[in-house]
Amino acid sequence: MTPRSISHLGAALKRVKLQFMRSMPCGGDYSLRRKLLIGTGLALICTAILAISVIGQSLDDYRHARQNLRGLESFRLILDTANLLSAERGPSNSVLGATAAEHGALRERLTAFRARSDAILDQLSTNAGVPAELLAPTKAQLQKGRQEVDRVAAIPRDRRGLQDVQSVIEKMFDVVDIFQSVIVWKAGDLTAQNPELAAPVMIGRIFGELREFGGRIASQIMAPIAVSQPLQLKHLVDSNRTRGRILELWRLAGNQKVIGIHDPRLASDLGDIELMFFGEGLGILDGLVAEGRKSGNYSMTADEFTVRFVNTLKPLERLRGDFLDVTIERLTALRNGALATLVVTIAITTVILAIMVGLLIAAQRFVFGPLMRAREAVIVLAEDRPTVPYPEPHHDATEMRRLFDAIAILRDSLAERASLTKKLKHQAETDGLTGLMNRRALDMIGESHTSSQVMADGACLILMDIDHFKSINDRYGHLEGDHVLKETVRRVRPMLGQNDIFARFGGEEFVILIPGHDLSEANALAKRIRAALETNEIVLSSGAVLTVTASFGVARGNLGQFAWRRLVEAADAALYRAKSDGRNCVRHSLMPQPTLVPDLPDDGDLNAPREIPPQVLTIVGAASAAKRSS
Repeated sequence: MTPRSISHLGAALKRVKLQFMRSMPCGGDYSLRRKLLIGTGLALICTAILAISVIGQSLDDYRHARQNLRGLESFRLILDTANLLSAERGPSNSVLGATAAEHGALRERLTAFRARSDAILDQLSTNAGVPAELLAPTKAQLQKGRQEVDRVAAIPRDRRGLQDVQSVIEKMFDVVDIFQSVIVWKAGDLTAQNPELAAPVMIGRIFGELREFGGRIASQIMAPIAVSQPLQLKHLVDSNRTRGRILELWRLAGNQKVIGIHDPRLASDLGDIELMFFGEGLGILDGLVAEGRKSGNYSMTADEFTVRFVNTLKPLERLRGDFLDVTIERLTALRNGALATLVVTIAITTVILAIMVGLLIAAQRFVFGPLMRAREAVIVLAEDRPTVPYPEPHHDATEMRRLFDAIAILRDSLAERASLTKKLKHQAETDGLTGLMNRRALDMIGESHTSSQVMADGACLILMDIDHFKSINDRYGHLEGDHVLKETVRRVRPMLGQNDIFARFGGEEFVILIPGHDLSEANALAKRIRAALETNEIVLSSGAVLTVTASFGVARGNLGQFAWRRLVEAADAALYRAKSDGRNCVRHSLMPQPTLVPDLPDDGDLNAPREIPPQVLTIVGAASAAKRSS
């Protein structure tokens, strides 16, 4: 409703009121009738103006919500198109690495993927309003890429060159890169029309790019696999750069707090991504990279790698789809709510002002008040304060009582989940056999400057390795070997100080981390432990009696990302000398005193990337440990 239409309606109501007043009889009750009429007229005018303003606002809200919904649906169609263009690389890679016998089935799958890409590209102009001239470069590059795929695939596999396959893959990369202009155009158009859509549009783009780079990292090593040749430096550099982008995108939007929407579907998708993509998918890729560094003899064909890796990308696609689904559901609810408000507001215009006021008072007392208290209760739960008491309604409304009962159930569930999370964290940081801290938790302490105040000035590291442990396993069995490990831990633990950290480093290796720089004290402790193990017998379940000895490497240094690695390497070197000197002895590192600036990188580290992905654990001394265990 425009201001002009409102003024016209007000003037018409005034004319009706004057005409009605002129028709009223004169007499003693004229003043009362007049007051009643004036009061009624004013009530009607006020109600009409209020209704018109509310209806106009509701109508604007409805149009606004509908426009947002349509815009986001078209944006989703564009992101789906980018996903299909990216997905077409998978069957293309399979065809490029296929033999003549495999070519037929893989070609059929590629044809189906191409048909899907073409169909959704044709929908963009009509359903998403994308200008044809904006789509033309993408279609042209897609045609060139497909022609190159067909040309190289027609060459017998043993004659395909690495550069030919690499060139084809990069042309298919260019398709998605060029299509980014369409995504940028639509994102800018939506945020310009309604800034409220900026957040979901940005997060949707991040999830789309996460899927694109997730597929691209596999394609970047696909060419050597397709032609069975070793990886070149370019493939390794491109793959590492893409991994960094993936991890950065995941840090930006990899949790529900950043997304701003708490939905079980999104929580499930985030967990699946951690498990399948970052766990299984990147593990497969790392294995092939390791094989490609050595030779061109890969454990998978290009098609096998594509099929297995694409399966790990499904949670990324599902996360983007579910996020857009949830956002569209919210916008749909806003639109339906605006429409319902519009209809209800029109109906309310027929109700007298007094009833409206009464309803407002009743609503304030029996609905909005309890809901506000329920809101405070939900905020308490959202802030992870489930034990904080919250006000409950002081009336017997069944619905509100059920609402607060449900909140109480939610509070109990959150408390139970917090307890389970604590237990899971403990399990993740504890070695299941010995009950000691595991390698992962130890590395977190060692690489952190602030993990322990008692070790702020440095620490001594004792690396202990049970001698000839493999022969124990071979002769008596692994269960008896586990018994030996547990008995060793049971005898060593009482000999340690309150602030000493005792951890299982892996296999038959254990670590003792002692605060301070007193290397002689650490040496003395290692010798006491060595003597105690040598003089104590271990009785196996079969009745056999064993005497277990161990070798020790002792070093001192500082904590920190780089200093921890140097400290472990120094202790590992000392342990290796103890093994070389006949085992069952203690040797200490000859490295210098800890520096005043303890966590500077080595010269080799200065040339490495500054940012180390959190999913990549630093494996220190793996070669030495393998040599000792043999």
